[in-house]
Amino acid sequence: TIVYSCPYVPAEWIAAHGLLPRRLVPLPAEGASIAPRAEGLCPYARAFINEAAAAGAEGIIVTTLCDQMRRAYDLLVRGTITPAFLLNVPKTWQTVAAQRLYLDELKRLGRFLVRLGGRTATREGLATEMIRPDAHAACTAAPGRDARVPIAVLGGPLMQRDRVLFDLVEEAGGRIALDATETGRRGQPRPFDRRRIAEEPLMELADAYLGIADASRRPNSELYVWLRKELAGTGVRGVLFHHYVWCDAWRAELARLKEWVGLPVLGLDSDGHDETNPARLRTRIRAFLEMLQ
Repeated sequence: TIVYSCPYVPAEWIAAHGLLPRRLVPLPAEGASIAPRAEGLCPYARAFINEAAAAGAEGIIVTTLCDQMRRAYDLLVRGTITPAFLLNVPKTWQTVAAQRLYLDELKRLGRFLVRLGGRTATREGLATEMIRPDAHAACTAAPGRDARVPIAVLGGPLMQRDRVLFDLVEEAGGRIALDATETGRRGQPRPFDRRRIAEEPLMELADAYLGIADASRRPNSELYVWLRKELAGTGVRGVLFHHYVWCDAWRAELARLKEWVGLPVLGLDSDGHDETNPARLRTRIRAFLEMLQ
């Protein structure tokens, strides 16, 4: 098993090397010692480090998407015997140089996977993994009439306990028509082009994953292009914007989103340490949904 959490790690590439990919959605555990709070890490990175180290995996993949996760790699190397790999993900994504860098990084990742006991990936093997039935389809809301208030949730990654947001929305009479968090629909690659799979599967894989929209990308205009496309036809009446107080990239998007989206936006922040306060969240979400009805 190879564990990771970043959306820019292609599961199909890991599987093509004969290894099992497992994308972690961490659950903070007190008492874990590899990354204690004193390290000054953001809670998401800390939770990932401790869970990845305890997963019994053959390898751990971390990316350079943010400085906190880059530091997580150093802590994993020092604190566990499990081999760890740092995948360099370019911040800019519209240049040929960035695409070439990401492709070269995937090839370097492939050599790491072979050293862990995986087989060398072949074009045919990768193509087979890429044309498997799309498991990402479950992230898209089911169509049809529904009396509940449709809303979108936007933001970075969510830890397991943050899923309480979804329960509270349903409890208040809403439904999530679009999960645009990193751990939801937004953190998935576009559908693969079968013609390009037949011609150059690795190039198609790299292009699809590098195209994932995120607030950290420069420029990040693709995030709003993606949102416009995904919101079309959903009937969404408002947006819940979730971010952690320590995440500068996502916190900075709140004001821009309010100006751009043309819908009511409720900003929800979390320090990521303590259990989310259900009573406080319930009151705010209920009031927001009542306003939208």
